[in-house]
Amino acid sequence: MRGEAGLLADLDALAIPFAAHEHVAVFTVAESDAVNAAIPGAHTKNLFLKDAAGAFWLVTVPGEARVDLKALPAAIGCKRVSFGKAEDMQRLLGIAPGSVTPLAAINAPPGSVAVVLDAALAAADRVNVHPLRNTGTLGLSGAAILDLLRHWGHDPRTAPIPMQDPR
Repeated sequence: MRGEAGLLADLDALAIPFAAHEHVAVFTVAESDAVNAAIPGAHTKNLFLKDAAGAFWLVTVPGEARVDLKALPAAIGCKRVSFGKAEDMQRLLGIAPGSVTPLAAINAPPGSVAVVLDAALAAADRVNVHPLRNTGTLGLSGAAILDLLRHWGHDPRTAPIPMQDPR
């Protein structure tokens, strides 16, 4: 697993601009609200999922989103999904719950996890994600995230992720 050192080396090698922020550990979107207030750009929430066929998915959405899990499979191209287990996350991505990020795909063999970025995030100038740990945030463009994923051999998808009615 290449880890954060490999991530930083790839950002440098590909000349991808980013902003780095260190902060207290955050484990949930609610806990990250105070941290996020001081960091400009779009904030994210990440879902590590397993579909009915046994395939793993990492879906990144805006932090405030309430994903419609019943409509999600049709939007990303699979059948019914459930949350993946922490041990599968550790084995495939080399991270623990609370540190989930699309950048963890640096540790995943190509094809082992399908990575999906919400279409609005993919188009954003600044998307804030963890650098494989929940005590930091990296701000980079959605396009740069997709470039990194491709650089690591993945075929990232973008899709308008269905959200629940806020009622």
